[in-house]
Amino acid sequence: MQTVSEVMTRGVRTMAPTDSVTVAAQAMRELDVGSLPVCDGVRLVGMVTDRDIVVRGVAEERANAPLREVMSEGLLYCREDDPVDSALESMRSQQVRRLPVVDKDKRLVGILSLGDVATKAEGSDTEEAIRGISEPSEPDRSHQSAASGAAGGGQTR
Repeated sequence: MQTVSEVMTRGVRTMAPTDSVTVAAQAMRELDVGSLPVCDGVRLVGMVTDRDIVVRGVAEERANAPLREVMSEGLLYCREDDPVDSALESMRSQQVRRLPVVDKDKRLVGILSLGDVATKAEGSDTEEAIRGISEPSEPDRSHQSAASGAAGGGQTR
């Protein structure tokens, strides 16, 4: 049985909770990634995603806010010695495409992405995981914003 440590990506760039939203966005652009772990020293405290930056940063005009104000907390993670199939099941049940990987002392040691599993894992049910993770969800339309308007964008005449 293959473990997460055999397929995960190591040497992951991290951000500090005090780094700004803008600095995180620049790091994502530089690395061509959509999420970064947020660590307080060596301890994983959150993840910041491109969606967090747009929804909680840009949309609320908080580009210079510290990441602690926009990052996702209550993290789902896996351990480096977990079986890949177990991590995949967590990804499927929570509909996430990547999981931070921690060691026995809960220090960040890498990231497990769906791409890692698809290209490096042997015999894992990647196709089923992709299907479960990508299941459509209904958007929350309970709030109106300044961006609300006619479908299709642009101005109506």
